Amino acid sequence: MNAMHVLSAAEMQACDRATTERFGIPSIQLMRAAASAVAAFARQQFPHARRVTVLCGKGNNGGDGMMAARLLADPGLEVTTLLLGSPDQLTGDAAIAFRELMSSKGGPIHATPNAKSLAEHNEALDTDLIIDAVLGTGFKPPLKGLALDALEWLRGSRVPVLALDLPSGWPADETGATIADPVFPADAVITFTAPKPAHVFGQLTSRWDQPVVVAPIGSPDAAIVSALQLEWAGSSLALAQTPRAAEANKGNFGHVLVVGGTFGSAGGKAGAPAMTALAAMRAGAGLVTAAVPAPALPVISSFAPELMTWPLAATRAGQIAAKNLEPGPMAALLAGKTVLAVGPGLGQGAETARFVAALLNASKIPAVIDADALNILAERPALLAKLAKGRTLVLTPHPGEMARLAQTAVAEVQANRLKTARGFAQRLGVTLVLKGARTLIAHPDGRVTVNTSGNPGMAKGGSGDLLTGLIAGLLAQYPHDTAHAVEAAVYLHGRAADLAVYEGDEHTLLATDSLAQLARAFQSHAHRFDVGGENGYVWLQGALHPAD
Repeated sequence: MNAMHVLSAAEMQACDRATTERFGIPSIQLMRAAASAVAAFARQQFPHARRVTVLCGKGNNGGDGMMAARLLADPGLEVTTLLLGSPDQLTGDAAIAFRELMSSKGGPIHATPNAKSLAEHNEALDTDLIIDAVLGTGFKPPLKGLALDALEWLRGSRVPVLALDLPSGWPADETGATIADPVFPADAVITFTAPKPAHVFGQLTSRWDQPVVVAPIGSPDAAIVSALQLEWAGSSLALAQTPRAAEANKGNFGHVLVVGGTFGSAGGKAGAPAMTALAAMRAGAGLVTAAVPAPALPVISSFAPELMTWPLAATRAGQIAAKNLEPGPMAALLAGKTVLAVGPGLGQGAETARFVAALLNASKIPAVIDADALNILAERPALLAKLAKGRTLVLTPHPGEMARLAQTAVAEVQANRLKTARGFAQRLGVTLVLKGARTLIAHPDGRVTVNTSGNPGMAKGGSGDLLTGLIAGLLAQYPHDTAHAVEAAVYLHGRAADLAVYEGDEHTLLATDSLAQLARAFQSHAHRFDVGGENGYVWLQGALHPAD
């Protein structure tokens, strides 16, 4: 499968140069392709817009906007173009775009070389759609001059805004979710060839469910080169959609062992391992066994008749007891299992902690470690380092658990999510899934994949338990492709939640609502739509309406 690389601003400029100089594709051809993608996307996303105002800067981003304005006028839309500057300041492809717009029936064109002249065209705000083609990937903060004046001119307008490349004022290389500097509003974003860091990390649009898409415009794959070691998680969905052989049987798809749960005075957390086990089954694992404290067994068994269970001796408080450490029971528990998922609802009692350490020591199969199992290992860093040698370990911490694992503060983790995840994964040789908005999947080789599916409704108990099960279920099926299996699981987890919210509401979303949408998530091709004929779009965000 082809990974979608994230490129820095400098790497994107190098890609454009290589496309022209090495592969002989004229830069004006790239601009025409970009404009065609913009016009088709605008018509598809804003079908009721009859009047369009295009704000254009003096660079190539403005050139894209001017060419798009000409194309949008062809179907009979009322298009007004405002050039922030004077035509004699235009050079290269942007100058060509302006001349072609002037010679077409593309609607009124107004040059606005200063704030006063911009204010003379307030009627352009009486429109159905504003296209922001002011500043693109080459922008260096802060926003100033006429671009800042244009932002002030826009303030108070309730007209939806489609941003070309990026909302003007947003640095392409920014990895934060938000920025403090002034930035244009956006209700949709379309960029070209490859995403930049801002597209996968930033909250670029007014709402989480509004589209951020990437349009290919003709640059060959060989020109799309990056040293950032950043990729988009949605590319791995193809792994989960691999057709199964007609002669397949359950033995071909692994046996997941889920260990967790409490039931008694230590707390009633039988639902956590149950959701993990259900997710592993829904992900396609051939067999799933939930090993839980014996008092919790009736609750677990009631969730699904397909789920196999294993009673573990319990402490008086209802947690897993040290008695389970005896060689006979431990060997029987692990017999035939191919993936271990440990932690959901587990508790951290002394006997339970001893059992978890022994279980992980005794097993050599791939393990997904979550929740209380992470906290137990955080108290035993030497054990974690030992366990990581020569086996597949996937850790799935939320920021608090990550802080304990890395022996730092939560604020430090959140301020340096990329650095923290990458450094930890490389140092220990594990796959680390740092959960949160824009979940990161960091691999031992230094690659980090960013997930852009999911929504705020997932901020509820049970979401992490489902993710653990999805990861374990896909690992069971693809044991020799850990990276793509984990990435696909994370993307599917968010995609299912997005589909659930589309049918309901982000406030009322339950983890099990997402579970009910997994079949649609697996079948989805919403990461790539074909819109406007030959224009294909990769949807990083906002693909709620399945077109498959």
